[in-house]
Amino acid sequence: QVQLAETGGGLVQAGGSLRLSCAASGRTFSNYAMGWFRQAPGKEREFVAGISRTGGSTLYADSVKGRYTISRDNAKNTVHLQMNSLKPEDTAVYYCAARVLVVVVTTSHWDYWGQGTQVTVSS
Repeated sequence: QVQLAETGGGLVQAGGSLRLSCAASGRTFSNYAMGWFRQAPGKEREFVAGISRTGGSTLYADSVKGRYTISRDNAKNTVHLQMNSLKPEDTAVYYCAARVLVVVVTTSHWDYWGQGTQVTVSS
């Protein structure tokens, strides 16, 4: 089992920044690819960003490319999502997820999920 806990959400004005963090516990963190997903009201959960086990490879959704940066610290069992130039359409609950081996963009193929943290971007 892997337990994930997200922090860092909040209310920010459009154009602002937030940094989300996800702390992992339970199994060897470096065995897992990590991802961030989000779910807006009335919409399906969608892939935002993913990072490989070593941190050497990242993947982003087109909607956040150039604005968001995912990173991880295997020594501290944490993964971060730096979000810049935020837009109202970025408003959602953001979830951290883990899966063995590689990043995939499909929601159903992730093994562990956090409880989520709310991000609200006002116009």
